[in-house]
Amino acid sequence: MSGRAVRSIGVTAPGCPAMLEDVEPAPGPGQAWVRTRWSGISAGTEVAQVRGTDPQHRVGWDPELRAFGPGGRRSGYPVRGLGYMEVGQVTGSRTAALTEGSLVAMAYGHRTGRCVDPAETVVVPVPDDLDPVLGIYLAQMGPICVNGLLHAAAAFAGPGAGIDAGVRDRHVLVTGGGVIGLLSALLAVRHGAAEVVVAEPSAGRRAVADALGLATVEDAPDGDMDGAAWRAVKERWRHGPGDHGADLVLQCRGHDTSLATGLKALRPQGVVIDLGFYQGGAPDVRLGEEFHHNGLAVVCAQISRVPRGMAGTWPRTALAAATLDLLRARGGDVRRHLVTDVVDFDEGPRLLADLAGRRLPSPPLQAVLRFGEPG
Repeated sequence: MSGRAVRSIGVTAPGCPAMLEDVEPAPGPGQAWVRTRWSGISAGTEVAQVRGTDPQHRVGWDPELRAFGPGGRRSGYPVRGLGYMEVGQVTGSRTAALTEGSLVAMAYGHRTGRCVDPAETVVVPVPDDLDPVLGIYLAQMGPICVNGLLHAAAAFAGPGAGIDAGVRDRHVLVTGGGVIGLLSALLAVRHGAAEVVVAEPSAGRRAVADALGLATVEDAPDGDMDGAAWRAVKERWRHGPGDHGADLVLQCRGHDTSLATGLKALRPQGVVIDLGFYQGGAPDVRLGEEFHHNGLAVVCAQISRVPRGMAGTWPRTALAAATLDLLRARGGDVRRHLVTDVVDFDEGPRLLADLAGRRLPSPPLQAVLRFGEPG
């Protein structure tokens, strides 16, 4: 087979991340070769794939009916496609769209290199005025968060609204102090929220939010709905008789207890924009209580689609541009407080195994794999 040998991180069996040998085609006309410089690890999505607890492995997915169930096609092993936060350098180009030596952000997984056709793949330039490590957020992670704000805008003001329409002058609770939660909170602040509070059970993550200038409240880690978070929010934001709480919740933690906190913290007719992924379902969410009695809404926002009617004005490149705007404004803080670990690419399988096995006493907030200098 003609092509270029590359190495990638995959999963050979549940709980077994490993370095794999692979082949990429050599660039043809209109294509370029990108050698990876940095790749961010998603501790939620990737760890689920390492453990084999994601629904594609457990249940199976019917892509035509778009439903999970016994008749669906299950993912198998090896998993060859971990990762979606890559920054690479163009080291060979046969297209005017990509200049040799330039840095680009893409979502192609933890692999040493990629043959890229810019006509078929979203390629985001990493500008010279941005710390190149922060480029890991441009192609997908940042757009995930921007898409959350777009869904809030559509929920409050309709599909023609601007990105700020869901948060401007509103009281916003962010449940979850991971990377998505913190970036979403910073986006809400940048786009005019009246106030933003982050609810998070981890003292360490609350400290990071504090360092970013965000107000915080401790959320109960064990689903104790008599805990302080939702009560503190309703006492903080009083709008009138029988009308207390957040206008909007950006739910960014993959635990149903956080969704339950968000629902209890909303004022009547408030909205949860849900960016969480519930591997264990949501048994602690009681739809017969606040959801019903306060007329609440829960909207799922996933990067596979922007709100209906917004696709023409919000392609992935526009989501990346909104991410870049945030990073230019707050990039120093994001680099200092969110990117906690930078390790060599060869250490990636071990790190993923430790994350999946919960063997790290202090898990990284954002781990980044560092590749060798391009040749």
